[in-house]
Amino acid sequence: MAVKTIAQQSTKASPARYWPPSQGKWTYDDYARLPDNDMRYEVIEGELYMSPAPRPKHQEVIALLYGYLWEYLKDKPIGKVFFSPIDLILPDLATPVQPDLLFIPNERLDIVQENFIEGVPDLIVEVLSPSNPSHDRNTKFKIYARAGVQEYWIIDPDARTVEINVLRGQAYASAGVFGPDDQTSSETLVDFSVLVSDICPA
Repeated sequence: MAVKTIAQQSTKASPARYWPPSQGKWTYDDYARLPDNDMRYEVIEGELYMSPAPRPKHQEVIALLYGYLWEYLKDKPIGKVFFSPIDLILPDLATPVQPDLLFIPNERLDIVQENFIEGVPDLIVEVLSPSNPSHDRNTKFKIYARAGVQEYWIIDPDARTVEINVLRGQAYASAGVFGPDDQTSSETLVDFSVLVSDICPA
């Protein structure tokens, strides 16, 4: 996910001659003025990030994982799962970020607003993009830990791995890297497990 340049930003000005802010000063209101196109936009600590629409493999992984989570939550209705595109506002950190998938327990569903989610999910899943994996591994990794997201999954659809990180204090600790023949495990979703090859097909 590449950072948008100021020159690129200015081409998005509305007919009312809206001038986008400089990097570091973006707000949700500025974000809301961006065009509804094939790009995916995020604002993290005032910085605007953008990326093209996800590739089919990326979407397949999210669809498969969502299906398993849906079945799990039918049997154990402990919360709700949402998938992108969806705006997640993490106060003072992201306005918004767009996780690939997130889980919120029943007792905290009040953070789900009409147009966005404002608050901290218990679990977030990101599927790596080959164009910029550092965005999920570094930028979002740090932001999610600072926000207090209890569990963060990073899925690499090409390597067919699932990395699970759990919050320990104010930083993430690895709970394991799971390959195609491994079953995942989760602290947040008790008894939820999926074979990696079932969500990351060859």
